[in-house]
Amino acid sequence: MTVTHDQVQAQLTGPGQLFEMEEVPGHGGTVRTWKHAPGHFRALLEMSRFHGDKVFLVYEDERITYEEHFRRAATLARRLVEEYGVAKGDRVAIAMRNYPEWVVSFSAVLAAGAIAVPLNAWWTTQELEFGLSDSGAKVLIADGERAGKLAGTAVPLIVTRGEVPEGARSFADVLGEAGADATLPAVELSPEDPATIFYTSGTTGVPKGALGSHRNVGQSPLTVAYSLLRTVVRAGKDPAESAGQRRVTLLTVPLFHVTGCFAVMTTTMFSGGGLVLMYKWDAGRALELIEREKVTVFSGVPTNVWQLLSHPELGKYDVSSLNSLGYGGAPAPPKLLERITEQLPSRAPSNGYGMTETTALAINNSGQDYAARPDSIGLPMPVVEVKIADPLGDEVPTGEVGELCLRGPNVILGYWNRPEATAETFVGGWLHTGDLARVDSDGFVYIVDRAKDMVIRGGENVYCAEVEAALFEHPAVDDAAVIGIPHDELGEEVGAVVRLKSPVAPEELQAFLRERIAAFKVPVRFWIREAELPRNPGGKILKTHLRKEVLGS
Repeated sequence: MTVTHDQVQAQLTGPGQLFEMEEVPGHGGTVRTWKHAPGHFRALLEMSRFHGDKVFLVYEDERITYEEHFRRAATLARRLVEEYGVAKGDRVAIAMRNYPEWVVSFSAVLAAGAIAVPLNAWWTTQELEFGLSDSGAKVLIADGERAGKLAGTAVPLIVTRGEVPEGARSFADVLGEAGADATLPAVELSPEDPATIFYTSGTTGVPKGALGSHRNVGQSPLTVAYSLLRTVVRAGKDPAESAGQRRVTLLTVPLFHVTGCFAVMTTTMFSGGGLVLMYKWDAGRALELIEREKVTVFSGVPTNVWQLLSHPELGKYDVSSLNSLGYGGAPAPPKLLERITEQLPSRAPSNGYGMTETTALAINNSGQDYAARPDSIGLPMPVVEVKIADPLGDEVPTGEVGELCLRGPNVILGYWNRPEATAETFVGGWLHTGDLARVDSDGFVYIVDRAKDMVIRGGENVYCAEVEAALFEHPAVDDAAVIGIPHDELGEEVGAVVRLKSPVAPEELQAFLRERIAAFKVPVRFWIREAELPRNPGGKILKTHLRKEVLGS
């Protein structure tokens, strides 16, 4: 028998239940929160220690238990405080691939009361230097690859898995022996204290640091857990059975994104599950790991799932342990659900919506609801309020299109040292997402278009203004407009329409850009235009016209 959403919510959020809610001050008024969520990350870390000898992190042939992770994190936290003088509120940057040391470093920084600043490992040297400078990082923890790019930085450097530049220290040397006395340094933390700075690509060409709180960090695991159990109860199943099954998740996206960090890593830590890390995304390697580690949950962006299903050796591996396919971070085409149903029947796909500014998941569609409404991003979490607003910020009638605005304990504090951008995006307690959406009579949300000028390539946000700003640095470029090119696997690729002052080959422009912006932002195709680019009376380029002209759509 199908259970209604109201019945599900009443069952899961009742008094004394794990998902009981309460109102707390926040965002210019009060917000609904998960009452039993950890108040700060340090509490979450201490809770995780009770999972003891269960394996937490798997990387290649390395296995780290929850107890080992806690000892390493506690020891590193003490070293940061005692040897590097890190105090509450100081920023510590992390720049590395998805190594176990990333998780240990993140845990240590937050447990010490400092603010973790995960830097995009795909960034160029110039972009990484910007992140260090803008955040005012006191220490940098990096892998050898990133350390090589930043060897000349004045910021004290701790290096893992690679050559240690002169003046830096190795991670192993700093950590030393994580012995029996791995106690956390003394620090008082509250839910409102800043915890993280995740950089978002800038709409004006300069990345913004999204400043998250310990409340954001502590609430996110319960948000994800609720979305999972909502699907179970909605199908008429016993949530106790699902809660008793250990989840082993294959992480296919970077930890320096909120999806990897909060939708997956901290959620795994909260539940006592296992987290399988990859050196880099590769569909064939993913199939090997699913079989070897008996992975139960595949989590990533739609592109990852598409590539997994398209791999020619999919049928050669035992993927019977896999019971859940979760994805978000980019629009999921309805065709993807069809392919999952055809090729991996009985799996439970889910499509989530979130942003850096919402600490990952805010809205989710899964189970029978996803099958019935594959074009919807689903229903908001009970602690998340949704408003569809007109340009003045007033709510529009049900079914009408407006800007998607969100409010809840997952919404960040604002942008680091960007008061104007904060005031523009966070208005009256509401986060203005920049996405155009509508809500149907049952409360399901549909994304209609992006109000922000942005391309989403394989789950990576590429702000067109940033790429255009880099193009304008080339002396041969007179005018430029960056657009998205539809792509089956990646969702979109980056393209550019340019008007030139003097002849230059597209390959030269690509090489020029690779020195200034990350490789994933560099256009894969250029259209050279002799006429002026079309603009409206306000001077804004009419990209809709350009897309029709060059793409026919």
